[in-house]
Amino acid sequence: MNKTAFSMPPNLNPDQASPDWMNKGDNAWQLTAATLVGLQSIPGLLILYGGSVKKKWAVNSAFMVLYAFACVILCWAVWGYRFSFGDKMIPFWGKPNFALDGHYLMEQTFLGKFPNATMVYFQGVFAAITLVLIAGALLGRMNFYAWMLFVPLWLTFSYTITAFSIWCPDGFLAKMGIIDYSGGYVIHLSSGVAGFTAAYWVGPRLTQDRQRFPPNNILLMLFGAGLLWIGWTGFNGGDPYVVSVDASLAVINTHICTAASLLTWLLLDIVFFRKPSVIGAVQGMITGLVCITPAAGVVQGWAAVIMGICSGSIPWFTMMVIHKRSEMFQKVDDTMAVLHTHAIAGSLGGILSGIFAVPKLNRLFYGTSGHYIGLFYGLADKRTHDGFRQIGVQLVGVVFVVVLNIVSTSIICVVVQIFMPLRMSEEEMEIGDEAAHGEEAYAIWGDEEEKLDPKYELAKSKAGGQVEMV
Repeated sequence: MNKTAFSMPPNLNPDQASPDWMNKGDNAWQLTAATLVGLQSIPGLLILYGGSVKKKWAVNSAFMVLYAFACVILCWAVWGYRFSFGDKMIPFWGKPNFALDGHYLMEQTFLGKFPNATMVYFQGVFAAITLVLIAGALLGRMNFYAWMLFVPLWLTFSYTITAFSIWCPDGFLAKMGIIDYSGGYVIHLSSGVAGFTAAYWVGPRLTQDRQRFPPNNILLMLFGAGLLWIGWTGFNGGDPYVVSVDASLAVINTHICTAASLLTWLLLDIVFFRKPSVIGAVQGMITGLVCITPAAGVVQGWAAVIMGICSGSIPWFTMMVIHKRSEMFQKVDDTMAVLHTHAIAGSLGGILSGIFAVPKLNRLFYGTSGHYIGLFYGLADKRTHDGFRQIGVQLVGVVFVVVLNIVSTSIICVVVQIFMPLRMSEEEMEIGDEAAHGEEAYAIWGDEEEKLDPKYELAKSKAGGQVEMV
């Protein structure tokens, strides 16, 4: 009896460009997911920030995003990636090295069936959006030159430490068994605390800007918010590093939690302020996206609904009630409220992950159940000790990230301040984009009359008269 040898279809045969360890489907999805995350920053947050601020700050706010994205991507490839995911140097930092060599980039990555080049890109856009989120706390007054220096310093001495500690298999929190599916700690808690700390050191906007800071284009802001929401499909769906049922679960949980959070925030605005606020709805959307991030692929759909209700109400309460009654919060000018939308929502998601994480889903994601078990299931399965241990590890992660970012961000701001002021001058802040960049977003009827005002001309001359009126 003749036996026909089995042969692969020609398009699936391994070759130099598609080695046998690489899964083409996984690689294609990972590149797609990374691009979706990149679109969240460019143009997502770029136009969200640009539309959310006063017209005079639209260019500066968008430019802070554009610069941060470009700077981080370059620094990430040159040294940041290996600090974050390279060979262990100390328990919270990798050995410094480049991620530019063609041979290294085409080797299989430490997790997943795709090359290092794909992982460098995927993790690079995550690092970039973290700095972009920090910018949200500093809009409307930070010296752009100081921002140019702050970005690579914070990436190097804060982000890489958190990323290695939590996401790298050799990191000390990773070994403890912390659950951070896609960045509730590494990205959102970090950016929220760092942004609030940096806002303290930079100082506030002008008094009139703090009292009245209307969005210059709400429709543009909504367009950016929409890109942010849909882009989160790649943000959470790409973190299993494989096209799997767990990736699908992460995606649907992301949208369920976000919708529940937005609707909860909206209802609270209607009940207490008697008006549905579109800006409030966007805040609720963001807190939902952030809260589900550490848990996306390790919780059930019903848990995602509960997390959405919590993320739409607890940050609402801290922002609308506690913030307005706290002298400390009032002293720090956090322009986009990143403390509430990212730090509080991120830590909330981390703690709720420790409650609702399902052992079976943790096994799908981490490859082992180990100590990964939410308190709810620990109590049900008579693994009470493991459930409480998981909550403890999640809390240790919160404390570590908060302390690290307060200390590192403060040191970086003090160092930058030695070389240049962190805050624009009063005269520059009176004018905005024209003083900072010599450009403005768009002219509206009546602007020229405003610019003929003697106060405007005086402020312009004090700011250096950089702009020649046409």
